Amino acid sequence: MSDQFTSRYQELLEGQYDCLDRVVINAWLPGCGNGGGFRNWWRSLYGSDEKLDDEHLMRMAGRFSRRLRAWAQANGVPVVDCGRGERKHLTAEEFLANHTPEPGLFLVLVGRAPGVVWHVQTTREGKIGNIARKEPWPYVNHYYFHILDPDWGHITIRMCGHPPFNAQIILNGHEYVACQARAAKTGPLEFVKEGNCFVHTTNPEGLQKVADALCSNDATGLLKQICESWIYTACLCFALDMKEQNRSGFRYEYSSYQLEYSRNLQFQVGGQMELVFQSLIDRTRASLDLDKVKTILGYQRRPWKKKFREGRYEIIVEKPEYGLTVFKVHYGYLTLKIYTKGERVLRIEAIVHNTKELPRSRPLERFSQVVDRLRRMVDRFLEALHCVDACFIADDTLEQLPEPGQVGLTKVGGIDCNKLRMRTVMHAVVALATAPKGFTASDLARKVCALNRPATLYSARQAAYDLRKLRGKDLVGKIGNSRRYQPTPKGLRAMAALAVLRDKVIQPLLAASCHQSLLRKTLEPTLIDEHYDNLRSGMRRLFDALGIAA
Repeated sequence: MSDQFTSRYQELLEGQYDCLDRVVINAWLPGCGNGGGFRNWWRSLYGSDEKLDDEHLMRMAGRFSRRLRAWAQANGVPVVDCGRGERKHLTAEEFLANHTPEPGLFLVLVGRAPGVVWHVQTTREGKIGNIARKEPWPYVNHYYFHILDPDWGHITIRMCGHPPFNAQIILNGHEYVACQARAAKTGPLEFVKEGNCFVHTTNPEGLQKVADALCSNDATGLLKQICESWIYTACLCFALDMKEQNRSGFRYEYSSYQLEYSRNLQFQVGGQMELVFQSLIDRTRASLDLDKVKTILGYQRRPWKKKFREGRYEIIVEKPEYGLTVFKVHYGYLTLKIYTKGERVLRIEAIVHNTKELPRSRPLERFSQVVDRLRRMVDRFLEALHCVDACFIADDTLEQLPEPGQVGLTKVGGIDCNKLRMRTVMHAVVALATAPKGFTASDLARKVCALNRPATLYSARQAAYDLRKLRGKDLVGKIGNSRRYQPTPKGLRAMAALAVLRDKVIQPLLAASCHQSLLRKTLEPTLIDEHYDNLRSGMRRLFDALGIAA
């Protein structure tokens, strides 16, 4: 779990942990993906398909709603109809803040969203013709069952009101870890929890051990167990009672749909975290071409310290108002984020919004493999940030770059950093360094064209040629036997350092030394301004000593 970025700031940290955050699991009835499979299920439910028509399908959806509302009224469970655009998870959080429900179903929210609705065509003779899903999907009622589970805390099951009642189970890894930490066999683990984050614990190793349970091979059994324990008895029972479920053989299959994996760095002081994070953004944003930086304004100063209260296993603190900065990188359905969480936690997060982005990863049996893939994405993201943030160039790098290189048995040309094309290519490679799957020559060509203003013609063939030169200097490596590439840690540090030296040191110093009009004093100079001023004065004296006309 240790990485170079974390090791660099280790002395400022109080602790760290990795944990799954949001987990979304799809539940569906196997065999009902086409009209024939849906007809077979209907026959097993009613014995024949004589009632299989649009009218009876709508009646089944209406029966679901009536049964649910009648049961909720009899048991004192609120059923809330939500309007368009309403954030349903905020409604549930507000309910939990004002109530202390018992384990079980405590709230049902109803909202409209696109859902699968089957359309049964009949012939003139009254026989069943084609059975197909309506396209586009119509807006229908979806029911959000909010359940309090002793082992998982707050879970949500979203179910469509129309047969075959497709569902999604929404879990939270931090809720699971908190519940398991309170019920640990060796004694409750003391921790401070702010919202969806642990900001302090007296036993970091014990907390990490609990969190690792969701990343192991046994996680599939844990997830399937929590799905099976509630979906039939608390949700599906309003559409099909237990006899109908058994008669029709209704059993859900599960697959992973959305996952979030986070690495949380717990700083000792919130002000130090803010300084580290803002400095990181300033130094890496231009190199990584990060255009998604979002700042939520609030208090400028963070709380200095938060003391851990003795004798409490958990402290829920209201979300403080402060400046929150988030930057994220999107690659299709994959997202990498780094942002502050709570007062003293820096979170690095990898998200897969749809597991179809990762080949052969949807079955729940491969859940641990997907988690491991996300963990490696976080490691790679932090490695790229560290290499750009703490860039380094060896003594002989500048002399070796123009010399010819070799890829396999083929000799390739050297790299001339004085040419705009190669500088733009290296900038594009650094910008693509965070890509979880690496990048292709076509990706590099598109990035180079986007960086050039005005755009110039740069094809994938030219990108492939330049990539061979970078590979000859071990600045870029190939991923396995694929046609995808990624910069090496050594190459990433070197390319970032070359860009910084030319764009941030040599070029401005030469310009300022040659043009006295550029040496205007600022009213409130920053630390960088003072360093530049000292360097300019030294450069001017050096030019005078060497007899260089300026």
